[in-house]
Amino acid sequence: MAPSEIVITPVSGKADKKAFVDIAYRLNASEPNWVPPLRMEAEELITPGKNPFFDHADVQLFLARRGGNVVGRISAHIDHLAIAMDASQGMGPGTGNWGLLEAEDKAVAQALIARAEDWLRTKGMTRVLAPLSMSIWEEPGQLVKGFDHAPTVMMGHQPKRYDDYINALGYQPAKTLNCFELDITQNFPPLIQRVIQSGEKNAKIRIRNVDKSKFDQEAALILDILNDAWSTNWGFVPFSDAEIQYAGKKFKPIVREDLIMIAEYEGEPVAFMMTLPDLNEVLKPMGGSLFPFNWAKLLLWLRKPKVRTMRVPLMGVRKRLQSSRLASQLAFMMIEYIRRNSVERYSATRGELGWILDDNQGMNAIAEAINSHINKSYVIYEKSL
Repeated sequence: MAPSEIVITPVSGKADKKAFVDIAYRLNASEPNWVPPLRMEAEELITPGKNPFFDHADVQLFLARRGGNVVGRISAHIDHLAIAMDASQGMGPGTGNWGLLEAEDKAVAQALIARAEDWLRTKGMTRVLAPLSMSIWEEPGQLVKGFDHAPTVMMGHQPKRYDDYINALGYQPAKTLNCFELDITQNFPPLIQRVIQSGEKNAKIRIRNVDKSKFDQEAALILDILNDAWSTNWGFVPFSDAEIQYAGKKFKPIVREDLIMIAEYEGEPVAFMMTLPDLNEVLKPMGGSLFPFNWAKLLLWLRKPKVRTMRVPLMGVRKRLQSSRLASQLAFMMIEYIRRNSVERYSATRGELGWILDDNQGMNAIAEAINSHINKSYVIYEKSL
């Protein structure tokens, strides 16, 4: 074997799994805006029995070596919930994915992508949507705008060179996912304030905080609204029961009752807005480890988080109300109440909405109406196999 030859093998055993996790920290060590995930979470993501994604997906992890040294990694996966969806929604029969790409250089990246494509072909896939790391609900897309600042919680950050590598292999953009940022210390425009005030006078509308003492019930309610609200969206894949429980357990430590709102109309919950303090702000300097003293810093922060940024990862209105004036009114009311709480109780100055599909007219209109602007964009690419 020539020293420059790239050898790609499936991940097998604990040593390979550790190498798969470790290379991300090595290759991104000099990237100032990469946020190292906690190693325990990075390992959990790729572990069957811990990540419920594996319950409905076939997953193969690969490592690339050159001269005996690990120089790259990639995951290839087929989400059976995704391929059961209608093809008009972006996923559908015959569509596989790859993600978690890390590579020292172009040759390594393209060899890894080719290996992932080959694996998908052997499984009968005829099309690939990528990158997805690993579910659409985790870290979808390749960053194409916003390299100059760190991502917020649950968003990815990949080097610009990866985008060049992907494009050189004949991939075409399937969808762009945008994040919008805004100064939350400023009041919204007068028109939006009037919409909110009108809603406050409507006895049929009630905006309430979630009740953390009923966490499981509230989480199930929110995900029920989400599954209904997003059911016809591009890329939608329903949450399994196991994923609902997993998400609830994962988010519970950073959930704040006054940052997650449920909107009721005539006594029925019809919309929600979830906001999370930007955990990445405290994780970034930890380098992926809670030891020796980072665990204490994290616990202290979790008790009373003070952040610059609040992120809105999810918002939904039941399908039958979408495109109505009521839907926009409920959204503006929830955004305003959470904005006030974020500034007054958590010292936040900045908000981030997203991701939002580039052709989601309703959500884009709401983002523009509150004077936000696109600060990060991610592209999900497609290619026939």
